[in-house]
Amino acid sequence: MAVHILFNVCQVLVVLLLSPFFQGLLTRIEERMQAKRGPSVWQPYYDLWKLFHKNEVVSTQSTWIFRFAPYIYFVSPLLVTLLIPVLTDYPLFMAFMGDMVAAGFILSAGAFFLLLAAMDAGTVYGFMGSSRTRMVSSLVEPIFIIVFFSVSFAANSTIPYIVQAHWVSTPAAFYSPTHLLIVVAFIMIILAETGRIPVDNPAGHFELAMIDEARTLEFSGSSLALVKWGGYMKFMVLSIVLLNVLLTPWGLAAHLSGVDLLAAILRISLKLAGFVVLVAVVETSFAKLRLFRIPDFLGVAFVTAVVAMIVQPFHF
Repeated sequence: MAVHILFNVCQVLVVLLLSPFFQGLLTRIEERMQAKRGPSVWQPYYDLWKLFHKNEVVSTQSTWIFRFAPYIYFVSPLLVTLLIPVLTDYPLFMAFMGDMVAAGFILSAGAFFLLLAAMDAGTVYGFMGSSRTRMVSSLVEPIFIIVFFSVSFAANSTIPYIVQAHWVSTPAAFYSPTHLLIVVAFIMIILAETGRIPVDNPAGHFELAMIDEARTLEFSGSSLALVKWGGYMKFMVLSIVLLNVLLTPWGLAAHLSGVDLLAAILRISLKLAGFVVLVAVVETSFAKLRLFRIPDFLGVAFVTAVVAMIVQPFHF
């Protein structure tokens, strides 16, 4: 039990410490694809260090929600890390405390408190960004549910470790249409939920066009650092669910040993780097959609998830 707890702590530390690196890597690759020099891959670490050493400016109109929301948003991806296979292909301590539905609920709870904090400051842009984000989230959540239904039909469970074992159990399961369609739908969910192109432009800072970033305009200092860091971890956690549970559930540690753990960290980092390249290609190949065209994009994801559930044969 003690070893399982130690490995769980290692999983949390990997997500906590490496998530800014992959954000910096994504930005660097996108800039290079656009023939620009771009910032260093370590720039997110410099930004976080700078923000943690700055003073905060808090609106006099705000309440306790504004102060506590960054901490809730920061902790929620770390809680999900305890439920998913980050480094090991066998269940660890707390692995069965929640399934993929619980993981989605935890991430949604963090995003919900951030929305409340954006409106709590009483600014126009906070309300506008929150309403737009809720519009996107209201369209993403049904897709999440259909994806979970499809996974439960295919793997007879929504526990991440059981789902992961199902996809590698037989080649027929891995190459099934249900599996491939679930992966496509989940990639589209990641793009929408983390504010990437074509749903939102994370590099844009025009207030009237912001969606995800508009929620953070009133934060400063350490609160803004926690929100940004939480966003980095959310992207990494969702990517790990895609890579380690749905898409390529290989390369994880199979034994309780430090050597296997280090090898798993290296292999997972390589898989995440490959997915970052894919996201960079998508973001540099497409333009940001107009606000009222976003439902069309998410509608395609919804139909993909529904088809994945329909084509899966029922087993009684």
